[in-house]
Amino acid sequence: MAQAVQKLVAKVPTLLGAAVTYSKPRLTTFWYYARVELVPPTPAEIPRAIAGTSNLIKGFFTGRLSQSTVRDAVRNGLVATEVLMWFYIGECIGKGGLIGYSV
Repeated sequence: MAQAVQKLVAKVPTLLGAAVTYSKPRLTTFWYYARVELVPPTPAEIPRAIAGTSNLIKGFFTGRLSQSTVRDAVRNGLVATEVLMWFYIGECIGKGGLIGYSV
């Protein structure tokens, strides 16, 4: 048993080196995109978001939505599905489980 532990401990530096070598370029790419995509909106972007939302609602009521291409409709559906799934995942994390709240 002691020999197995010694062999495992001897392999740890090699495994850590391989893990660092493997993850370094991936983490660099992640941080590159995280700095751009995961920042909160600036005060200049908030009025543009409100204007975009109001244009979307106007387009819905005027029927412009029915003139969108299938590609745009699928893309919008996928974005809406992604937002809903992140909402549900956040709810499950907040509840601490998949089923119901502890009352």
